[in-house]
Amino acid sequence: MSEEQLPADSRGKMVVFGAKQIRRIWHEEQWFFSVVDIIGALTDSNAPRKYWMAMKRREEKTSGFQLSTICRQLKLTSSDGKSYKTDCVTVEAAFRVIQSIPSPKAEPFKRWLARVGYERVQEIENPELAQQRMRELYQQKGYPADWIEKRVRSIAVRDELTGEWKQRGVKEQNEFAILTAEISKATFGITPSQYKKLKGLERENLRDHMNDLELIFTMLGEAATTEIARNKDAQGFDPNKRAAREGGKVAGNARRQLEAKSGRKVVTRQNYLTAKPKLKLPPKSE
Repeated sequence: MSEEQLPADSRGKMVVFGAKQIRRIWHEEQWFFSVVDIIGALTDSNAPRKYWMAMKRREEKTSGFQLSTICRQLKLTSSDGKSYKTDCVTVEAAFRVIQSIPSPKAEPFKRWLARVGYERVQEIENPELAQQRMRELYQQKGYPADWIEKRVRSIAVRDELTGEWKQRGVKEQNEFAILTAEISKATFGITPSQYKKLKGLERENLRDHMNDLELIFTMLGEAATTEIARNKDAQGFDPNKRAAREGGKVAGNARRQLEAKSGRKVVTRQNYLTAKPKLKLPPKSE
């Protein structure tokens, strides 16, 4: 039940599955979905709230797991126009809820989850499969082969940089985001959040909407940062922040030289793909 599989309406507060509406809310940098709405969409129950209560009791009795522990009480707008606290789950937690729904309508999702889990085990045993499947996903979205190769390479460059940061005492999450913003500012003159706003993106992956040159200069800034951090043996946040600025500056200087020679700006408002096709839903049960 990824967001791609459940197309959003114009307000982004509702997704539609079949003829059912599922409420959602953006909270703590991720989407949370209404549990009772999910149950209403995947069962024939006329009383999804009662179904949810019975399901929680049944799950605790059979497995000892309390489904309420993966829920958050968040305010969602009800049919009467008022907001009430409602059990909500992340995408990951929604998968766990779906696994507990004994309904034929949920079976396609359960089979899909089993397949995804099996593929993940395969990818751990053979990492080349992960890259192959990633390429296939981008092809399904309409990206050409040459762009996909650059995107795959950009992921490898990014992984090398973040691996270097971890070894050098940089803390993940906030510090990674700050250092990434420093590289972007020095390379393009704007932070990733400003870049996404420029392209009209919200929670989409910025790099999936970059053109060839934008990806190339992103890679240059990150590869240069990795090299500088190694050569200067940067340890801790502040030295790596300086390395990030210097690495981004290398890419920024190259970008400005190209713009001066070509007469065109590298940074663009345009998205690489003007429209992304929707991912396919799991097949219906026979």
